[in-house]
Formats: sequence, structure tokens, C-alpha cells
Amino acid sequence: MDRRRLRQYIAEVYNVDGEFPWEDSEHMVFRHRGNRKWFALILDAPKRSLGLQEEGRLDVLNVKCGPVLSGTLRGEPGIFPAYHMNKSHWVSIALDGSADEAKLKLLLDTSFDLTAPKPKKQQKASKKGEDPHGF
Repeated sequence: MDRRRLRQYIAEVYNVDGEFPWEDSEHMVFRHRGNRKWFALILDAPKRSLGLQEEGRLDVLNVKCGPVLSGTLRGEPGIFPAYHMNKSHWVSIALDGSADEAKLKLLLDTSFDLTAPKPKKQQKASKKGEDPHGF
């Protein structure tokens, strides 16, 4: 999946448009509306910074995932320790066709869920002894 198709996919599935938070940059951030947390970042990373033995840059998608999943994914084609993010909790996925598209979508879902606004805790009853469930 390339950058353009991924941007369309995110808009359709998550109803979120990309933002360009840095001047003179094509880095695109996707955030939750409720808490403004990032769940995805599209950027071009230096290939050498991803551990590749070639010059140039590569479009990647950074997504959040747990440390165990992050470690498991690192050996798979097109998946790298996150560029410019916490490498225990984020991975970079190549947007050159080398990563499995179904896995990319699953990891995007995972990132969306991990960064979603948390449900508010039920407010404690204001009166002592009042049942918080209304019974």
C-alpha cells in the first residue's frame, strides 16, 4: 500500500484526515478526535536508519503496538523498529509493498485501539452509602 492509498484507507475506516504538523515536511500524523493522541504517522525515513544497507529514503507507517508484539514483528519483511519513536511500543512498516497489507491493516487497528480515549470511570456517589449503580 502506498502513501496515497493508505491516506484514503485511514480516512474511510477511521474518519480521520491527516495533519501536517511540521512546516516543509511531508510527514503526516493521524490523531483521535477525542484525545488528540497519534495512532499513525506516515513519513519518509532514511533507509540506513531502518537497518537497510542502501542509501535513500523509504515511506513508512509508524503504528503503536505492545512490546511483545513489537519484538515478534521485527523479523518480518517490511517491518522495522520504529523510526523516531519508542522502539518498544512502536514499529515502522514499509510502504513499498514488502510488508503484508492485511498485517498492516491489523496493526493499524491495534494502534487505533491502543491510543483510543479511555472510557470515563463511573462517578462515585456523592452521598455516603448511596449505591453508585442506583439500586
